Amino acid sequence: MSDDKKTLEELTFLNDIYYHSEHTWARIEGEQVRVGITDFAQDQLGSIIFIEIPEAGDAFSEGDEFGQAESAKTVSSLHMPVSGEVVSVNPEVEDTPETVNNDPYGDGWIIIVKPKDMDEVNQLLTRDGYINMLKES
Repeated sequence: MSDDKKTLEELTFLNDIYYHSEHTWARIEGEQVRVGITDFAQDQLGSIIFIEIPEAGDAFSEGDEFGQAESAKTVSSLHMPVSGEVVSVNPEVEDTPETVNNDPYGDGWIIIVKPKDMDEVNQLLTRDGYINMLKES
């Protein structure tokens, strides 16, 4: 497997999710928000070998570090896109962290949160806003 990073055009950005500037995503699912890391983030990290995630019941504020993703090259903090309580964690990413590389928006989700204030989602970036932020950095 090569260490080559993809161009923005080669990465996947979905319209039905919101993006945090620290490279996590949020998908509204009723009264809950599913959270993972973006395709850009997993591509930058390379092959993920370990993910440290919180336990159900842990509460965080927007922007707080809720875990870490470790690759052979680096360790990166995972940041909460919205304030709230973790209601579920994805055991698959603990057992097979490469799932995040293979399917960051699907099976590679990390946690589900019961938001303190669903309106915080409106502070997140849209697909186009996130892509523009990446182009400017």
